[in-house]
Amino acid sequence: MHLDLRTMQFADSTVDADRLAVAGSDRLLSWAELQAEVTLWCRQARDLGIHKDMPIVLTGHKEVHFFVAMVGCLVLGAPFVPVDTIYPAERRQKITDIIQAPLTYDAVNGTFIHSGHPFAALPEKDLAYVLFTSGSTGEPKGVQIGRESVRLLGDWMQSRFRLGLAPVFMNQAPFSFDLSMFEVFDTLASGGACILNSREQIQDAAGFLHRLAGHHITCWVSTPSFAHQQLLNKNFSGEALPSLNTFLFCGEVLPHALCKRLLQRFPKAKILNTYGPTEATVATTLIEIDQTVLDTHNVLPVGYPKPDCEIVIDDDEICIIGDHVMRGYLNRSQLNREKLFTHRNGQRGFRTGDLGRIDEAGLLWCQGRRDDQVKLNGYRIELAEISRALQTLDQVKAAICVALRRADQTVARLLGFVELEPSSSLAAATEWAPYPAEQWKHQLEQHLPPYMLPSEILTVTALPMSVNHKIDGKALLQRYLKL
Repeated sequence: MHLDLRTMQFADSTVDADRLAVAGSDRLLSWAELQAEVTLWCRQARDLGIHKDMPIVLTGHKEVHFFVAMVGCLVLGAPFVPVDTIYPAERRQKITDIIQAPLTYDAVNGTFIHSGHPFAALPEKDLAYVLFTSGSTGEPKGVQIGRESVRLLGDWMQSRFRLGLAPVFMNQAPFSFDLSMFEVFDTLASGGACILNSREQIQDAAGFLHRLAGHHITCWVSTPSFAHQQLLNKNFSGEALPSLNTFLFCGEVLPHALCKRLLQRFPKAKILNTYGPTEATVATTLIEIDQTVLDTHNVLPVGYPKPDCEIVIDDDEICIIGDHVMRGYLNRSQLNREKLFTHRNGQRGFRTGDLGRIDEAGLLWCQGRRDDQVKLNGYRIELAEISRALQTLDQVKAAICVALRRADQTVARLLGFVELEPSSSLAAATEWAPYPAEQWKHQLEQHLPPYMLPSEILTVTALPMSVNHKIDGKALLQRYLKL
């Protein structure tokens, strides 16, 4: 049993209907139970006045009701707008007002709430979801993803990811972070299962592993930083999770050192690296990082383009072309003119703002962001390049370079922050102690010109993470300024 992503209706309803479909932080549903609850949810939404193309804001965390509501919206043809309760009420209300959603659905209590906005369809038709990202002006940007795009995502995962007939996914990213859509849509397309893990469940390291093992998860989906955190638990290994056969990463740079440690802990698992912005339906490229790739490259590639997609490099910027590209930002016509274009084949194109190159084999290498470039002493510097170099230092497990700015926002100097391996001889050093210059300067000079060397490198016990489990450079700077 599964959900056909072409018709957005349940199919093969008599096949494996008793198999697990979703395990929430609160309860479990089989595929037959999921179908029954989705049918009831749709009836309630229609009775309240929801019709095709009317958006519904979904709030909650990792409740079964949240998953049911997303599937219900797909069946109804009503775009879902996922907003995790980790975000403050003010942001949730702002998103509801921007999209003018007539209803919000509270997945914690399983209730619909009238927002006061009229029951009206969005101008853009046949959307699957609208996901809001942070805008540079502070105003959330609504990324409109069409139903054709999620169908292509499901097709790609089914044909190229080699996840098995009915994969069991570990889900931990908030549903308002598009990384989580990997698990949602391939669970639906494959008839697999999605194991939702709340923040509270993850904090209980032993209970978290026990839960994953009990559900026989086969595919781990997260940012590299989240997996990096789990390695602190010595029991995070193939012995504890014998069914786990795939690590699927997206959202940030995949460190070489992390892959080496994962393959040591999980020798039977494969590691998939993907790249893509929210605006291109989660991801656009794919590569398996095996021992040969690790032996060949210190900095890892992000993969080959998905089928029916083209990637071009325009003035060093990665541009993505294909039907999986978003339909545009909601009500942001000027931004759409800046970021979107129509390719010569008539498909939508998106200027990512990411810097990259394509080698002679067609492999994409991501080299940071345009807006992550800084100017120091007349030189234009890419911070991501320095971060990658920091990760090659001896005894370093994870690292980031940030720019310390003056009041006028010009860059004063560059700072490196490194988290050390537990076995490191430096690991016992005081928090925020300097990483000895005699150990890093010569090594970095092999990778970077003198003007790109940080003025100092500090060790931290653990690099802070954002709500989406990415390294939080802003938090590091705030702590540094208080020293």
